[in-house]
Amino acid sequence: MVRILLPVIGEECLNYRRALSALGAEAVLTAATVDPEGFDGLLLPGGGDVAPARYGQENDGSFSIDEALDALQIDLFLAFMVMGKPILGICRGIQVINVALGGTLVQDIRTGLIHSRTGETDSVHPITAAEGSILGELYGQRFSVNSSHHQAVGIPGRGFRVTARSDDGTAEAAEHETLPILGVQFHPERMCFSHLRPDTVDGSVLLRRFIDRCK
Repeated sequence: MVRILLPVIGEECLNYRRALSALGAEAVLTAATVDPEGFDGLLLPGGGDVAPARYGQENDGSFSIDEALDALQIDLFLAFMVMGKPILGICRGIQVINVALGGTLVQDIRTGLIHSRTGETDSVHPITAAEGSILGELYGQRFSVNSSHHQAVGIPGRGFRVTARSDDGTAEAAEHETLPILGVQFHPERMCFSHLRPDTVDGSVLLRRFIDRCK
């Protein structure tokens, strides 16, 4: 069975675990740095904001910062990257990847209404994927996704290329030019199986591709 590591602190990540399990993979949670050797891939899940000091900025709208989580996830990202193992970043995860690669974040999206949750309900909006991108191959160039965030990729990090944007220009996906690293700003684990919804694409298609890369 494919073993996917999820580095978290104080989170259960039930939606991620259920989605991965439905696709035949085992999600292993850790709150400490571990050896990547025993795992097939790394999934960086959603969560709070990355400390702005990590990318050389003063705080300008960031909140729910957990510096211990930043350190844990960035350390594991770099360890998995060095070994060339597949990495998927979701929401906060794409932001962690970008910061770890030397990029910056937009700390507060000024057009945030289309990206924010209403109560417990994700927003939904269309995005456009670049031709030849992973998302473009999976879903076509124009499709709808869910959304629940107020930050986004700013200046891309080394080798990290933005490959999908929403209509307001917000980065919605990025992939590494040479390594098996993909980040998405939306939540595929909340667009599949029991969370499958008629107004977005099926998130299990993306998660299945990640698991297949990990095999």
